[in-house]
Amino acid sequence: MIIIMKPQAADTSINAVSNYITGSGLDVHLSKGTEVTIIGVVGNKSLISADVISSMKDVERIVPVTESYKLSNRKFHPDPTSITVGNTQIGPENLTIMAGPCAVESEEQLLEIAHAVKASGATILRGGAYKPRTSPYSFQGLEEEGLRYMQTAKAETGLSTVCEVVSLEAINAAAKYVDMIQIGARNMQNFMLLKEAGRSGLPVLLKRGLCATIDEWLNAAEYIMAEGNPNVVLCERGIRTYETSTRNTLDLSAVPVLKEKTHLPIIVDPSHSTGHYKYVPSMAKAAIAAGADGLMIEVHNDPAHALSDGPQSLTCEKFDRLTGELKPFCEIVNRSFK
Repeated sequence: MIIIMKPQAADTSINAVSNYITGSGLDVHLSKGTEVTIIGVVGNKSLISADVISSMKDVERIVPVTESYKLSNRKFHPDPTSITVGNTQIGPENLTIMAGPCAVESEEQLLEIAHAVKASGATILRGGAYKPRTSPYSFQGLEEEGLRYMQTAKAETGLSTVCEVVSLEAINAAAKYVDMIQIGARNMQNFMLLKEAGRSGLPVLLKRGLCATIDEWLNAAEYIMAEGNPNVVLCERGIRTYETSTRNTLDLSAVPVLKEKTHLPIIVDPSHSTGHYKYVPSMAKAAIAAGADGLMIEVHNDPAHALSDGPQSLTCEKFDRLTGELKPFCEIVNRSFK
């Protein structure tokens, strides 16, 4: 349930309601607006009395929340959330671009790409050090060595950094080197990994599972947030359908649906969803029009020889051309972009 306090409710009244809830063994999620305060109740609601709460000073009304996800629910937090990642922000005011190679292959490769994507307007460098691949014989990543290269790239360029993690050991290693960790599509419902990501304290980029519904995705986010980590960014990367013309089917309708259901930022990955660099520009522009808070785009200095996902990677030159084309779209939707 959520408890809506009267406009300009006194702090003593808000504290009284909060203390009653926490004293009954439940958790409180407080959302303070300029005029109205909303108190979200998380836990077994049978332990508290709605009649008691309704009779308390400055309580306007009680609204039931039927969805199983609470902390990520927009009812609990009506205003959109802005999340800090290193020295940049992901949220409603700007368009954040994450760009870089699918896999970190060498220090030289990463640095070349990092400098190029920064010059083109990216503010977050993405690079895979741990690569959960369909085939056990495919390149699996440089692991901690790759993370060290990410740290070097940040020091040289000032870009914030994000890297996928696949285990508790990977989370502990990533925490020493990068600003944000990513839970990939294959691990979206790895609930133990989600809990560990929540305990890490790092911002988390949560990709949608290959066949996950939006509610399943939001419940995955809830696992992270329930561990005390509110800094979750959702990433639509396409879902598996019967269509084979593209790698996955990019569900752009998920963006407005999520804007209605959750306060968390949502970014779109047109690279993994389409699987082909030719389709990335049009889907990136469509994502901005749909209301996405950011884009994740794969960029490689030599896609033909990439160790992972070369066909969907833009060259540095193509990425620069794309970011120039994105600026008018950002202006139309009143988002700032370099």
